[in-house]
Amino acid sequence: MNYRHAYHAGNFADVVKHVVLTRLLDYLKQKDKAFRVVDTHAGIGRYDLSSLEAQKTGEWQGGIGRLIDASFDAKAAALLAPYLAAVRSLNPEGGVKKYPGSPLLARNLLRKQDRLSAIELHPKDAAKLKTEFAGDFQTKVMELDGWLALGAHLPPKEKRGLVLIDPPFEEEGEFGRLVDGLVKAHRRWPNGIYALWYPIKNRKAIIAFRKALKQSGIPKILDIEFEIRPASSEPSLDGTGMVVVNPPFMLEGELRTILPALHKLLAVEKPAHWSMEWLAGEQAPPPV
Repeated sequence: MNYRHAYHAGNFADVVKHVVLTRLLDYLKQKDKAFRVVDTHAGIGRYDLSSLEAQKTGEWQGGIGRLIDASFDAKAAALLAPYLAAVRSLNPEGGVKKYPGSPLLARNLLRKQDRLSAIELHPKDAAKLKTEFAGDFQTKVMELDGWLALGAHLPPKEKRGLVLIDPPFEEEGEFGRLVDGLVKAHRRWPNGIYALWYPIKNRKAIIAFRKALKQSGIPKILDIEFEIRPASSEPSLDGTGMVVVNPPFMLEGELRTILPALHKLLAVEKPAHWSMEWLAGEQAPPPV
């Protein structure tokens, strides 16, 4: 699956991934102590939804396009507010013509003491990312293989933070690299929060991926699956997944409010479902 992000920016998978990201950042901001975000596959940071690539697929219309002016109940609206505010900050005239990738979204939510390491291997994309953050002393952009960064850049000096691993799934073996990279990173920094994105497309590969995570020895793993349609006869992006290692105590409860609201808006064909499962360190859900 080729997931060059310019074609898919702002789609349903981005919405779910970035909402989870904003909830994790909100948690980290509850303490005054500085934290660092390490984005291993950062992309270009800002996406033009009127571009040829975005218009070719139109995927954003089934994602952020449905959210930007939608109504939610008070509890869900409060939890979604940081994400939607970050998107609206790029679209002061209303609607949605620009979309923030994960590094720009994270940067929008940092405080003055927090830092961002944005890593991108593709030379042209890395150059655009460096231009996006030129002069920003809180952000360090590196042209580097994100998989290597999991060894070289952990743990961060802040000792608090989040690692987002969001590979493009352009090559075979990405699920294996996700598990291997996570195990290596967790060994170096066991207390960090890790958020791993994956596409729901190859169901057999996902079963093997989840099994490998269960057998990894990592003690606290929450898996989030969000489908917008049942399994397609031809391979296609039927859903999106997020694995969170060391999830904050409040995340599961928040997602039980957010995910039904998003699913009602974004699902396109029944039967489709969303789910959360503890792959390790199962806990009872918090009281509603």
